[in-house]
Amino acid sequence: MGRGMERDEFLLFMQEISNVIRDRPLDAGLESLLNARFPAESPQFTRLVELCECGEAEGWLMGREMGGIRFGRAVKPGNQTGRFSVDVVRMKNTAGPHHIHTTGEIGAIMPISGTPEFDGKPKGWYVYHPGSDHHPTVTGGEAYILYLLPGGEIEFTGK
Repeated sequence: MGRGMERDEFLLFMQEISNVIRDRPLDAGLESLLNARFPAESPQFTRLVELCECGEAEGWLMGREMGGIRFGRAVKPGNQTGRFSVDVVRMKNTAGPHHIHTTGEIGAIMPISGTPEFDGKPKGWYVYHPGSDHHPTVTGGEAYILYLLPGGEIEFTGK
């Protein structure tokens, strides 16, 4: 594909995901729905990993780095993904800065090397309810973590 086509494909896929999650509650039911609709072993999920690799190589994803974590906001809320922002990070055996998901978080764990887990969760989708908090942690290898935030809201605490 030509330069820019992968970015367009990425945006269309994020739009499809945001249409699935739309106004659903951020709970275990949504996590199950995403894992059924876009399973970790599916061609769609595999393509999402490829698009993240491409975006990183071309510089339209994860354009910043701090403390060994590459990160960046790919989509602001109010665009192709409706009320959701989309961010992608690349982490390897590390913990990120503590934060609160004021409106919740929907994410995908995509292994790059090893058998990474994100907060103890394997490859696939996860959902954190509004008000949840954590030090995002990847163990067992390296992974891309793609996450959608309702309203783009996240509160870093400095803890």
